[in-house]
Amino acid sequence: MQWPLRFPVIRLYNKSVSALQAKEPRAQFHRAPADERRLALIDACAATLARKGVHGTSVREICAAAGVSPGLLRHYFSGIDDLVADTYSAIGAQVQAALNDAVAAADPKPEARLIAYLTASFAPPIADADLLSTWLAFWSLTRTDGKIAQLHDEIYAENRITLERLLDAHAPGSDHRLTAIALTALVDGLWLELSLGNAPFTPDEATALAERWLAALLPRS
Repeated sequence: MQWPLRFPVIRLYNKSVSALQAKEPRAQFHRAPADERRLALIDACAATLARKGVHGTSVREICAAAGVSPGLLRHYFSGIDDLVADTYSAIGAQVQAALNDAVAAADPKPEARLIAYLTASFAPPIADADLLSTWLAFWSLTRTDGKIAQLHDEIYAENRITLERLLDAHAPGSDHRLTAIALTALVDGLWLELSLGNAPFTPDEATALAERWLAALLPRS
């Protein structure tokens, strides 16, 4: 999948709602290729979670935003829980792709690639209020939904493993597990503040903080 400038999963809902409101109160459904309908349901699920949270997300809301009939959801997913899990997996893959793209675009020196990975979360498409809202909905489900909890562990494990590899390329010969955990916690906190808006620091200052933490955490030669 080619990575867009902004996440499609958090933009479809507003467009869909505007289109629905411009029509008659009765929802209008359309036919589309199977893959397109399935992706539309995933996009609409993420957007609905961002707008209404876990408790406000329903089959009816998702299908209305996707422009499909409610009965069609079960044709592609075993139920709403299955759709939410697939949506989490899809967004996790998109976030990881954005991080990997930042590394690929960076200077080939190991330090530059590492900094690019750490700081990609401080700018769009990752630093985004709607993405944060969707992500928080997934986080809230990790306490009650075993499949979401497993996906959470897998997504964060992939992130940390990638970070450990970048750390090892920059400073080989050490165990970087705890360093990766510490840097991930710092980045998550700064990303959260930036995505909420009105953060008491700029993205450039967040980058400077990440660089200072990195220097402090790496073993000195």
